[in-house]
Amino acid sequence: MKTTIVIPTYNEAENLPKLVSAIFCLPIPELTVLVVDDNSPDGTGQIAEDLKLANPGRLDVLHRQGKLGLGTAYIQGFHHALEAGAGFIGQMDADFSHPVDKLVEMRAAVEKYSVVVGSRYIAGGSLDERWPFWRKALSAWGNFYARTILGLPMRDVTGGYRLMQRSTVEGLPLERIRSNGYVFQVETAYLIHLLGYSIYETPIHFAERRLGTSKMSLSIQLEAAFRVWRLRGMYRDLQG
Repeated sequence: MKTTIVIPTYNEAENLPKLVSAIFCLPIPELTVLVVDDNSPDGTGQIAEDLKLANPGRLDVLHRQGKLGLGTAYIQGFHHALEAGAGFIGQMDADFSHPVDKLVEMRAAVEKYSVVVGSRYIAGGSLDERWPFWRKALSAWGNFYARTILGLPMRDVTGGYRLMQRSTVEGLPLERIRSNGYVFQVETAYLIHLLGYSIYETPIHFAERRLGTSKMSLSIQLEAAFRVWRLRGMYRDLQG
């Protein structure tokens, strides 16, 4: 059964070829990649097209007209993967912060669970040791903040390394999701919980990006802080 990994990109020209190569070295049958590029000025979109030619039938590309945000990139990617017949749909960053080899374990686990999460905040999980204390504290606090307000059992609700069964993605009300920064991960985690899907978390080491620059900004952080409070009201109809 086909497994498609959706990878949003914006200025990831240095990372994308290395990441795609690492993914396609994994012993996972029918593994494909879908790149969703937001018109990267560094040429990431063209690099993705070159990779598509070099990997016929294994890689596809969606080109968007500008920097439209993480949330809409994933939603478009999920719809495209469903239309292409994917049985399992994953999401990961393009910057090597997520350990590629962990996909093998996640792919095995998603046969039994609706959603498999690469988690920084369960036993065995960790953050890059080069991060300063304040950055680790901010990351942990943001995750705790969202989990507490929404009452989520998932330990890592802000992370973006996930693999889902097709039926899980089909069951999510994607048309209702409005979050566009990393709070998109929180909103989908909340929906997964409300809809009663089974969740398995496996520990990962979250590394600092190898190349390029981070896309995190103050506006993205503020969106997350305020939107978490709105989610309970937005999905009151799904609460038991």
